[in-house]
Amino acid sequence: MKRKIRIGAFISGGGSNLQAIIDACEAGRIDGQVVFVASDNPKAGGLERARKHGIPTFVVDYSAIIRQYRENPDQITPPADFDLDEMWLKQHLFEPGTPWNTVQAFITTRAAAEAELLKKMAVFKTDLLVLAGFMRNLSPYFIDRFNIDEAHPRIMNIHPALLPVFPGVDGYGDTFRYGCKIGGCTVHFIDYGEDSGPIIGQKAFTIAEDDTLETVKQKGLALEWRLYPECIQLFAENRLETITLTHTKDNGEVMQRRVVKIAQAK
Repeated sequence: MKRKIRIGAFISGGGSNLQAIIDACEAGRIDGQVVFVASDNPKAGGLERARKHGIPTFVVDYSAIIRQYRENPDQITPPADFDLDEMWLKQHLFEPGTPWNTVQAFITTRAAAEAELLKKMAVFKTDLLVLAGFMRNLSPYFIDRFNIDEAHPRIMNIHPALLPVFPGVDGYGDTFRYGCKIGGCTVHFIDYGEDSGPIIGQKAFTIAEDDTLETVKQKGLALEWRLYPECIQLFAENRLETITLTHTKDNGEVMQRRVVKIAQAK
């Protein structure tokens, strides 16, 4: 009997991708089980989806932590192993020149919330973490403590566009407004940037002349619900590995990028 991987999920909203993952696990299309669902939003509808399947849930209220910090920064104590300067140097979310108080507030509140997430997650001994509509960027603080093997990252995200184009929160909207004839979705491992990690899989659809933003979203979601379970199953089969490719430009500049290598099925 195959070992089932233990999957944790972070959500912020209704959890339609979470439902697709749960259904795929229960149907045997993923050799895994969802062992917890966490949210930054106490009102996230996906929490009830999890409870209906007997999956433990918990919440770390990011908004409350951010509000407390704004009222009085001294109310928020970052974890003991937190180093603000180290996090600033690693992250790829803020451009040089961003006001330091903005950077400090963002990284400090994220680390405080993430330390609580890590504490609550510890009892579940998770193999893979999936972000299923989680509307918060994870900081290097969290990533470094969950990803313990650089060649085998363990945090996946699904994005509503064909990355690397249209990163950010409104991929389908950006695709539609730009006038693209092709849309799609992407599953990728996360890194220190926004939607910039190595790509695992993509699916595309045609955007017709009579499509609306709503129909574009419907087409995209239908593909998301197929793509995410397929990529998780590749992880369950231990077929995913990230490697670094090096390219030297004509001017002698050396460029590197991380890509996902998918092994053949055994």
